[in-house]
Amino acid sequence: MTIAAAMITVSATAVPHLIGIPAQTEAYPTHIGFVALVVIFGGLSVLVAAFGFGAVSKIATVCGPWLMVMFTVGGMVMLPGVAESVTGFTSINSWSDFADIAEATVFTGVTPEGKPGIGMIEVAAFAWAANTFSHFGLIDMALLRYAKKGWHGLGTATGMMFGHYVAWISAGFMGAATAAITMSSITILEPGEVSWYALSWAGFLVVVVAGWTTANPNLYRASLAAQGVFPAVSRKKVTIIMGVILVVVACFPFVYRNYAPMVTLAGVVLVPIGGIIFAEHHIFERLGMTKFLAKFREVHNYPAIFAWIIALVAAGLMYLAGIPYYFIFAPAWVVSIVAYTLLARRAGAAESYPDAQADEDLYFERSLKFRDEEALKRAAIEAPDKTMLNRILLGLCIVFLTVIFEFAWIVLFNSPDMYSYLMNSETFFQVAFVGTILYFIVGFWKLWRSQNYRGTEKITKAEREHGLTAEDVSGDAAEDAPTESYSHKVPNSST
Repeated sequence: MTIAAAMITVSATAVPHLIGIPAQTEAYPTHIGFVALVVIFGGLSVLVAAFGFGAVSKIATVCGPWLMVMFTVGGMVMLPGVAESVTGFTSINSWSDFADIAEATVFTGVTPEGKPGIGMIEVAAFAWAANTFSHFGLIDMALLRYAKKGWHGLGTATGMMFGHYVAWISAGFMGAATAAITMSSITILEPGEVSWYALSWAGFLVVVVAGWTTANPNLYRASLAAQGVFPAVSRKKVTIIMGVILVVVACFPFVYRNYAPMVTLAGVVLVPIGGIIFAEHHIFERLGMTKFLAKFREVHNYPAIFAWIIALVAAGLMYLAGIPYYFIFAPAWVVSIVAYTLLARRAGAAESYPDAQADEDLYFERSLKFRDEEALKRAAIEAPDKTMLNRILLGLCIVFLTVIFEFAWIVLFNSPDMYSYLMNSETFFQVAFVGTILYFIVGFWKLWRSQNYRGTEKITKAEREHGLTAEDVSGDAAEDAPTESYSHKVPNSST
């Protein structure tokens, strides 16, 4: 929830630069206009999350590829300007040139106040650690539970690569260049101001879309977790309640300004949970141990609780020993695996439970059968739109993104002097903005066509052959009550 709130605040920072609202440099809001912007962006995020996973995924389908390209080109376009401030030349001829410029301007190892900071290696670790709450901590399971194929997990890996490593590197150069242009400290620059100097009007859209689309799935995940605590309340009602909390928190700028250390520490807290799950599913059987011990014995999983506590204590001791907190997540993950394995063995996981295992195997077999039957029923509705128009729209989206990237490439590698760099940059700004508008028009047109294609041309056949209805097309109908519908389809389960 805090992450979602921080991202809403980031989206709101894009607008004040354009309409004259002063930068929010205090821990609390200092302008009513900023609060109004937060309420608007927060309301949109709540609206999308309330419609369920289908709405979240559809928005991401269009926005994701564009954000990857824009984060990449942002750093590319600003790099010659940063290079000129260091070497006096706008051209970069080798990787060593890039590394030297990066060390001199961005990853200096010294904070703006002159205190010891972090270098490139630490930033790489920081970027990884800041996302461990999703990957090593397995929060991604809230989204991956809807994946139809195992390789869909590569989507989260791709998002981490571009959303953190590439984005952080690009943001570093954008921030360094903006600080030089505005003659101000990088610590007081807002994301909207940085993106404006890096990408002009397209940068304004980048901050809005990036913050908003990051907030959507995080709010959705938080709502699912809250519904688990209050199962009697519908998911949409829980989402609205959580959304109100989100908006209130997002009004305070100190949340997003402390985003990086906050999510890194969250990763240290959640990573042991991922280690426990990893041990349960990938190590126990290899050691001849029984999975789901607590379930079979119908007791609380105290080995997991104690393993988590042990890992947190170990992380705290490592921090007190002087290990930077952005390196701690890896050993904490290993400690949780070892601790849980040993504690579970001591608690009885080394024993066999044939009757309970037989029930579990039967449940799993019936679950797979149910899944396959449902997949066959929905195949007609979910068949992809292979019409020529849909393919043309997809091709146009690729063309728009390619053109934006090509013009950024020209700015980076075909700007031999400052004059040509400024001219190329101006051309790029225009191309990026026009290309972005065209991309979203075509992209959402394609999305609308795909949904309409599945919902009208295929629904008649699906109703006739499998008894499905139009409500089944979205896939959101069962989200509010998955347990009830599942238990009717899979009787005699062991849960």
